[in-house]
Amino acid sequence: MNGLIAKKLGMTRLFLGDGSSVPVTVVLAGPCAVAQVKTLEKDGYRAVQLGYGAKRRPNKPESGHAKACGLDGAFKRLAEFRLGEGDPDPAVGSQVDLSVFQPGDKLAVTGISKGRGFAGVMKRHGFGGGRATHGCLTPRSAGSIGCAADPSRVLPGKKMAGHHGAARVTVKNLEIVDSRPEYGVILVKGAVPGPNGGLLLLRKIVAIPKKGGLLGAPKGA
Repeated sequence: MNGLIAKKLGMTRLFLGDGSSVPVTVVLAGPCAVAQVKTLEKDGYRAVQLGYGAKRRPNKPESGHAKACGLDGAFKRLAEFRLGEGDPDPAVGSQVDLSVFQPGDKLAVTGISKGRGFAGVMKRHGFGGGRATHGCLTPRSAGSIGCAADPSRVLPGKKMAGHHGAARVTVKNLEIVDSRPEYGVILVKGAVPGPNGGLLLLRKIVAIPKKGGLLGAPKGA
């Protein structure tokens, strides 16, 4: 297993042995139940579908999908994680916890960023804005957006005011500083997307050695 569904609890700091202070995010990692196993013969690829939490008002298809794991309700969140060539197929209904991660592992964390509502171009896109003095009436305006007579329209993709945040965001190369199995949490260095209580997808980043000897060495060295 190289992934897990988790919940963001909040941020704090951790003092290391040398006395340095490291900002960390406390993440409740799992436990997750194996809801389904995708096989190469049936589905064309190998993966495992994990379920996290319990849904309060499930429909019949969701309840039936969760019965294979021995649950009466349904999962709050389902996510799929690919299996490597040497990874064995887990049993449906088995539990996966934070033991799949170790301190020092690098993670790719995916979550839904905080919603900012309707925002202007300065907050949404980082525009510098206009003059704030000498009678300027639009210091935070986007300015001109047209294209004169040709093509006489606003081109698609123009940076304008609109809904900001509440989007799927992935932050890579976040390091696991410490693990607390007695509390079911891991401490991830830095910030992760989303508000406190938001669900996250944790994927382990595996370093792939480059062919041809040492990194950066010329051929034949």
